[in-house]
Amino acid sequence: MNMKHPTIKKQVFDFIIRNGSVSKAALMDKMTFTSTSLSRLLEELLTDGLILASELGLSTGGRKPILYRVNPDHRAVFGLEISRFSSSIGLYDLNLKPLSFERWKMDERMTPEALVVKITKLAEQMLMDCGIDREKVIGIGIGAVGPLSREDGIMLKPRYFPAEGWSNVPICEWLEQRLGMTALLDNGANTAIIGEHWALRNEEVKHMLYVHAGVGLRTAMIASGQIVRGAVDMEGSFGQMIIQTDGPRLGDEGNYGALEALVSIPALEKKIRSQLKLGRASSLSGIPPEEVQFDLLQKAYRAKDAFITEQFLQTATYLGIGIANLINILHPEAVILGGPLVNAHKSIYDTVIQVARSNIYYSPQYEPKFTQGQLTEDAVTAGAALMLLQEWDLT
Repeated sequence: MNMKHPTIKKQVFDFIIRNGSVSKAALMDKMTFTSTSLSRLLEELLTDGLILASELGLSTGGRKPILYRVNPDHRAVFGLEISRFSSSIGLYDLNLKPLSFERWKMDERMTPEALVVKITKLAEQMLMDCGIDREKVIGIGIGAVGPLSREDGIMLKPRYFPAEGWSNVPICEWLEQRLGMTALLDNGANTAIIGEHWALRNEEVKHMLYVHAGVGLRTAMIASGQIVRGAVDMEGSFGQMIIQTDGPRLGDEGNYGALEALVSIPALEKKIRSQLKLGRASSLSGIPPEEVQFDLLQKAYRAKDAFITEQFLQTATYLGIGIANLINILHPEAVILGGPLVNAHKSIYDTVIQVARSNIYYSPQYEPKFTQGQLTEDAVTAGAALMLLQEWDLT
């Protein structure tokens, strides 16, 4: 796959994808081409089967303009999410419409090798069920838990996977060998924000922040329409923001008093187990503390268990403070919140944004739009497919 600057032909194709049905006049207005050059490029795209000449648009006084749109059936693309809580794979057409989708829980049996076998079987079954030849598939985009090396296609040392072996996993190489197609890796927060930014493309949001709260804290930022990248994979850096200088530490690494030690599923489970051992009254008191998992905590919260509610809302408050700190530095137009912790209940999401809003420095003159996104839990998978589509050189 060619990762170079997109060709003029690719720029035209990408513009049509983003805007749906577009006229030649709209393309001329947005892109610096002569009429002759644009006509030639459109003719090439039509001949290649990449676009279709759609129904006639509204007339402004002369002949009705022809509208061009992507041919969704020309090719297909896979999107894959690899996460600690659950993973998923989707097969998409060129309009990012899901043709087939599968999500599953990650457990102690889901080693990297077992996951690759599962993905291979699912991908082959999806192609068969949808009647799509492997040659028509552009490749598979992967949004995975960091830290990782995007350039080398390797998941480095992600923490908290239920199964063993998740260290220095050459996931792209393995999937390319098994599936016989190109694989491209990025961290899941980046692919999620790519997907959500695309879903909100009609709102023309240029500066967007994405925060995922689950087993860890993952963030991504788009500025002027482009992903912000650092010298190293920054996905988990937000979790190391120090909130309490004399606070706890999660596990045996990371900063003391870091946000992740106060706001993450392992931190919440650890604190509640500790309190239950000390005799705190709860509907979970009869359960051995070591068996208290996030699924049980969610049920107890929805059942209005006073102790569990207190712990969830305290977690939401800390997350709101952390997000306010990011907003005060980055000043996004939109903030998208996702992940199992935020999605556990609407009242938790509401608490997070209430606390964040109350700590924004320039409020009320400046206040970003908060949302749980359009794609929600499928954002990582859809964004991974879109990432690959954006890198495709149309060959």
